[in-house]
Amino acid sequence: MEIDTSGKSVSSRKSPNTVTKLAWNLPWLLRYPAWRAKTLLHDLVENGREHHVIVTVANHFEPGYNEQPNDRGGFGVSLDVDEQLRRFDNWARDAYVIGNAVHDCDGTPFRHTNFYPAEQYHREILERLSQLQSAGFGEVEIHLHHGVDEPDTKDNLRRTIVDFRDRLAEEHKCLSREGKEGSPQYAFIHGNWALANSAKGKFCGVDSEMEILAETGCYADLTLPSAPDVSQVSRINSIYQCGRPLSEPVPHRSGGNLKVGVSPALPIILTGPLLLSCTWRTGIIPRVRIETGDITQKAPLDLQRLRLWRSARIGVTGRPEWVFIKVHCHGFFPGDQPTLVGGRMRDFWQQVLEYSAETGAFKLHFATAREAYNMIQAAVDGHSGDPGRYRDYKLTPIMNQPSRSSVV
Repeated sequence: MEIDTSGKSVSSRKSPNTVTKLAWNLPWLLRYPAWRAKTLLHDLVENGREHHVIVTVANHFEPGYNEQPNDRGGFGVSLDVDEQLRRFDNWARDAYVIGNAVHDCDGTPFRHTNFYPAEQYHREILERLSQLQSAGFGEVEIHLHHGVDEPDTKDNLRRTIVDFRDRLAEEHKCLSREGKEGSPQYAFIHGNWALANSAKGKFCGVDSEMEILAETGCYADLTLPSAPDVSQVSRINSIYQCGRPLSEPVPHRSGGNLKVGVSPALPIILTGPLLLSCTWRTGIIPRVRIETGDITQKAPLDLQRLRLWRSARIGVTGRPEWVFIKVHCHGFFPGDQPTLVGGRMRDFWQQVLEYSAETGAFKLHFATAREAYNMIQAAVDGHSGDPGRYRDYKLTPIMNQPSRSSVV
C-alpha cells in the first residue's frame, strides 16, 4: 500500500518528509478502521431513508495572497490593494454568475462563506465583500494568521479578534447576532491550521486560544480537517464540543458528539470529511489518498467524490438524516478560480442536482457557516424534517437586523 501524504501547502513551513507526516497522522489513522466500520453499519441501518445533504464551502478568502516566495522561505502577502481589488472584482463577477445559475432544493443560491483574515484588513475590500453578502452571494466570517514570526500572546490575540469582530459588525454590518442585542458572533478558521496551539507551538503560541474564542463570541470553528499537517487531532468526521478545558492547548483533541436534546458548549467544532480513498494502479498495490474536502484545480469534482464526502456521515447524533459536508478552499491560489466559482464548479453542482432529482437519494441544501450552525442547533433542539426551514433559527445576519436606534 502506498499512502499519498502530499496534502496542503502551508506558508512559511518547511515540507516534512513522509515518515514525519505519517507519525503526525497516526493518532487519527489508528482510530480510522473502527470509525469506518461504525459508519458502514450505520449505512445498513439507514438504507432507504430520505437524507438531506447540507453543503458549506469554507473559503480561506485571501485576495492579498502572493505565490512568490518571501525572504522567510514562505509565501508573502505583499500584493498592493489595487491588485487585490482587481482580484476581488474578478471573483465577484464569477460569484454572481454561479449564484444566479445554481440553486439548491430550497431555491438558495450557491455561495461561499468567506473567512477574511484579520491581519490583511483593507476597508475597500471589506466594503465590496459586504456588498456581495448583501446581494446573497456569500457571508463573511473571521480568519486569522498569527504567531508566524514569533509566538502570539493572549492579550494581543484577544485585542486582535475583538477589534476585527467589531469593525466587521459596526462598519461593514457583517457577522451575526442572536436577537437584536448583544455582541456580534462569528465562525472561525485558524490560519496555518494551528488552532489552539496545535502545531507544536508554531503559527499560534496561545494555549488558551479556544477560551478566548469562546469569550469573544465564536459559535463554531471550521478549521479541521488539517491532515496531513501536524495540527490534525484524532477526532474526525464529527460535529462535537471540546472535551478538555478551553484554557488548555488543543482542547478539541477530544470531545463528545453533539446530540439531540443536549445543549453544547460553544464554540462547537464542525469538521469536514477526513477519509482514505483508494485508487488502483497496475498490479495489486492500491494508492491510498487522504481526502480532506479540499477544493482545488487538481482535485476531481465528480459524483464519486461527493459520495465519499457523504459517507463520512457528519451530523448530530439522533438526527442521522441530516448530513453536513464542510469543504474548504483558498480563494486566490493560482489557477483555482474556475474550480471554485467558475464553470467547473457550476457544472459539478448541476450534475449533483440532476442526480438528486433523478434518484431521490437526498435533497441538497447550500448553507453558510452560520446557517449550518443554525441547522445543527435546530437538530440539537429536536427539530426534524426539512433543515432549510432553520437557516435563521438562532443567529441572524447583522445587516438584516434593524439598526439599534430604530429598535424601540
